[in-house]
Amino acid sequence: MDNIITSKDNPVIKLYQKLSSSKKERLQYGLFVLEGLRIVEDAIREDSGISHILITQQALAKCSDSVLQADLRDAKTFVISNELGKRIASTDNTQGVFAVCRIPVNRTLSFRSGGRYVVLFGLQDPGNVGMIIRTADALGIDGVILSGSCDLYSPKVIRSTMGSVFRMDIMTENDPDALFDLLNYNNITSSAAVIDPDAEDINSCGFSGSQAVFIGNEGNGLPDDVAVRCSRRVTIPMHGNINSLNAAMAAGILMWELKK
Repeated sequence: MDNIITSKDNPVIKLYQKLSSSKKERLQYGLFVLEGLRIVEDAIREDSGISHILITQQALAKCSDSVLQADLRDAKTFVISNELGKRIASTDNTQGVFAVCRIPVNRTLSFRSGGRYVVLFGLQDPGNVGMIIRTADALGIDGVILSGSCDLYSPKVIRSTMGSVFRMDIMTENDPDALFDLLNYNNITSSAAVIDPDAEDINSCGFSGSQAVFIGNEGNGLPDDVAVRCSRRVTIPMHGNINSLNAAMAAGILMWELKK
């Protein structure tokens, strides 16, 4: 390891901060950032292209061998001051372990017969996107497609996935025409999740064959012109005065039904 980095003007520190705060910089460099011991360990375990690891002086004594030996996997490891760790952290109680990771090139899905997929259309809350990816991983969903949603590699999305971003098949397709062409080509039935008593009840509609469920924007749901292009419209029945659910909660229920 190099000597302890103490200057906020160090090139590695400046790079980390650029990547943490700007989607444009992430795209330009083809890199994104991680924060936290567990997610850095997950990235190492999944061989996810770590280029730099930064560890504060305080965290150094607590780090596992998998992190301390990561420089054997083409990652440069640096010790930074505790003050710098607090400066670059995006959490209030940082663990003092950070990494810079390469964005995979041409990340796509391998569609299969009988596959189960979820399409996140226009979601803008990073916490929701990350939680849905994590839930998809837990339930064994075959893939997640982002369309017009927030940046997959924003620090909050990455943190909310709790490592599932390295295990799930995920792709981005922002062109609706190309998205529906892709689903149709692979004989995937598309279901628009809507709030409509006239839509099919998910408890009885059945999900046979290859399926993709569309989840819409947190506030506005799916645009009408997207919902009408789906093979069918499905809804989660609700009781009392509740007429909507959090997007991540709704996605979890729908993915559970997909896997039944």
